[in-house]
This record gives sequence, structure tokens and C-alpha cells, in this order.
Amino acid sequence: MSKISKEALNAINKKTGKTITEGSVKKLASTVKPSTMKSEAELRKLIKQVSAMAKVPVTESTVSEIVNAVKKSGMNPSNMEALMKMMMKK
Repeated sequence: MSKISKEALNAINKKTGKTITEGSVKKLASTVKPSTMKSEAELRKLIKQVSAMAKVPVTESTVSEIVNAVKKSGMNPSNMEALMKMMMKK
């Protein structure tokens, strides 16, 4: 995985009020496979893992919105930064 931009990491930390390290994001991102973005169950699991890492609760309706947005976007699964930015908008 490529280096996560400081801008994205700072935005995440500012939004959550928590300190999330680049290493923790990379560790989680390393578990993401192209099939993750195609499987609703796997995508929901990933969203909940990100929520737990950030220690920010995510409602089931927000999880559904993120899943639908990812599916509609046809997002490249290797672009974790774009996924993180999308999730931060919710």
C-alpha cells in the first residue's frame, strides 16, 4: 500500500478527535481485497473495523449509506485513501 497522505490522516484525526496512526491504517488496509468492495458483508465488516479503530460509533443506517455509496462509486479497492475520505463525509 502506498503512503497515506498526511492531509488525509490529519483530517481523520481532526474529525474523530482521536489519534490514528498511519501504521494502524496500513494494517487494516492490508486486509482489504478487491472482493471486499464487492461483498456487502465484507464491506460492512470493514466499516465496523474502521469505526472501532477510530473509536467512533457508526449507526446501522450510516453503515448502509456508506455501503451504497461505495457500490455506486465503483471505487477502486486499492485506493484506501479515497474510501477513508468518503467515510469521513458521513
